[in-house]
Amino acid sequence: MAENKTGKTVKATKSVKMAKTVKTTKAVKAAKPVKTKRAARTTKAVRSVRSAKKKDVKAVTPPPPRVVYDIDAYSPQKIAARLDAVAAVKAKDSPAVTFWLGVNAGVFIALGAQFATLVISDSGLHAGLTAVVGAICFCLGLIMVVVGGAELFTGNCMIFIGYMDKRITTRRIFDHWTISLIGNFVGSLIVVFFVYKAHQFSFYDYMVGGKALLIANKKVNLTFPAAFSKAVLCNAMVCMAVWVCFSARNVADKIMTLVFPIAGFVASGFEHLVANMYFIPMGIILKGKPEVVAAAEKMAGKTLDLSNLTWNGFFVINQIPVFIGNVVGGILLAGLAFWFIYLRPKLNFTFTIKEDFKKD
Repeated sequence: MAENKTGKTVKATKSVKMAKTVKTTKAVKAAKPVKTKRAARTTKAVRSVRSAKKKDVKAVTPPPPRVVYDIDAYSPQKIAARLDAVAAVKAKDSPAVTFWLGVNAGVFIALGAQFATLVISDSGLHAGLTAVVGAICFCLGLIMVVVGGAELFTGNCMIFIGYMDKRITTRRIFDHWTISLIGNFVGSLIVVFFVYKAHQFSFYDYMVGGKALLIANKKVNLTFPAAFSKAVLCNAMVCMAVWVCFSARNVADKIMTLVFPIAGFVASGFEHLVANMYFIPMGIILKGKPEVVAAAEKMAGKTLDLSNLTWNGFFVINQIPVFIGNVVGGILLAGLAFWFIYLRPKLNFTFTIKEDFKKD
């Protein structure tokens, strides 16, 4: 009996324990989904809060500023600063680079000169209008120099701004001018050779050659004061063309700013050193062509005196006074003047006036 009772009790205790374990497991299972639901709700709430914050931030952030292309020209102060920087760049160029860029400039100017000669050779317009048309055609040379990149001696007088601002040394600026000038002469003679070999002088019954001969002969018959004065005015306008060209922001603006100053000095008959390196040698070569001389005399209406149209007349009568005048006009009237106005150190002067009698 006792054994059966203990066995029952054992069974009872086992059943009770089983029931308890089942209840606890059920409670645990029932508790787990409740926790997951709360976690899901909290994550959803956090996400909703974050998304709401992001939406609020996007709504508050201002739109990025629009970049507008500036089409206004550079101010004179900025032009002077740009030319000053160009002088520093040119100071680092090697002599070989300066020479070949000088050759390019001589070629470009000579091409513009022959273009102008061709256009005005048979013009039936008034003399002034003919000069304007030829001057506009001559602008081809300066446009190619500025846009294409070349070292033109007359325009390089503007780098005197950098010399005054100590961006380029005395030796380097004289080397740059000398080497570029030699390159300009070589480039001009190259075009003279090829234009002559192309027989362009025979166009329109030798009228092109006749016009070239008249232009050259007129230049070697100028007096020293006349050649010097015309050269001063010429390079002042050339450097002014370079100055206004540096105010431009694109190629079209550069071309438009160049046309009027360059056309102005050509139509006015001023003397350009590098342009004369094409005009006069071409005239010296054409002097030996009887057909060209006859066409020139027909256009002039008189017999021509060609005694000064020689290499001596080219170097002594024309190039020396024109060289001096171009240097004076480019340095004094352009480079030094603009440096003094915009880049010189500011000078402060104070004056004190001593009174003769003190006031009571």
